[in-house]
Amino acid sequence: MNGKVRITALAAVLALLLLPLAGTATAADGPTVRLSKSQAGTGGSITVSGSGWRPHALLMMLICGQATPARGVVGGTNSCANAEGRAVTTDAKGAFSKQLPVSEPPVPCPCVVHVATVEGAKAQADAVLQVAGHAVEPLPAEPTGGRLSILTDTRLDGSSGLLTWFGAPPSRTLTFTVGNAGTSPIKNPVFQVGTSHGVFAPEWEDQEWRGTLAPGRKAEIKLPVELSAGAHGDYTVSLKYGGKVLAEQPWGVGRPWGVTLFWVLVCLVVPAALFRAGMAIVDRVRPRKAGGLRHRGLHLPEQLTLRLPKFTIPKPATRTAPDAPATNSTLPWFTPDSDPNAAGRLSAPHDDSPTSPTTPTRKGPP
Repeated sequence: MNGKVRITALAAVLALLLLPLAGTATAADGPTVRLSKSQAGTGGSITVSGSGWRPHALLMMLICGQATPARGVVGGTNSCANAEGRAVTTDAKGAFSKQLPVSEPPVPCPCVVHVATVEGAKAQADAVLQVAGHAVEPLPAEPTGGRLSILTDTRLDGSSGLLTWFGAPPSRTLTFTVGNAGTSPIKNPVFQVGTSHGVFAPEWEDQEWRGTLAPGRKAEIKLPVELSAGAHGDYTVSLKYGGKVLAEQPWGVGRPWGVTLFWVLVCLVVPAALFRAGMAIVDRVRPRKAGGLRHRGLHLPEQLTLRLPKFTIPKPATRTAPDAPATNSTLPWFTPDSDPNAAGRLSAPHDDSPTSPTTPTRKGPP
């Protein structure tokens, strides 16, 4: 008995230890969504909680019609009340909880609360919600027979030209290969191509591929994609068929710098042209002087002009004779007594020629 009791106790302990691991594995199978109430009317609110999501992921919560957790949202986000949607961010464990206002979707029920990631790896989950007072209609029949599947990754072919640099709409060609995995041929399938910018929902456009795809065959399909004029930034091109998103392709669009250059030139050229035109008008309407010609320079009144004295350079005296001795002129501030050149001239001038005697001679008596 003691051995059986020990085995039973050991089994109970192992079950308690493995219970958290089992819960973790269930959460790891995929993201889940839970509602505080399964039925609510317009104007009320419900609490939406979830677990098993990517940590710190941005999610969008929407109430959508014509949808079930098994088939998903058949009409895409066009079947959802997008204006009343709410965004929420998961915590470090991948869980969240937030209130969501209840509003009627644009299409009849059955309805779900659709939660999907906005950025990064795609993940989504649905929970059934009955919107009180809203119409209920059966879901459209699922297509039988042919079934398309993507066989290769999608790619965007093409490049931007000079006109795109000046704001023309960027355009590419979405190329992919599909195969018919069903039992009946598919004729002229209609795809939906959507473009989205940032966290905004894609804008879908129906595009028909002309041709017939037999069972077990594959074909390369090319669909044109075009953005609005002047578009730039990070875009996402989505491909949907039969209400299911088949592929998504990122698209980075450069800024149209030609438009910026054009406005810079306009801001420089237009003011310069206006200034030139204004100066020409001022020059034309300005009165002329009595003399005749007009000058663009700055004119000062005659009273403010400075009159400088005229300086004349004296001409050098011409010598009449090459052997004429230089004469010393007496400066006006020297008197005859203080003139240094007057020394030795107190007596009358006399001839100092070598033929004359240096000393006077007296004549004796005859």
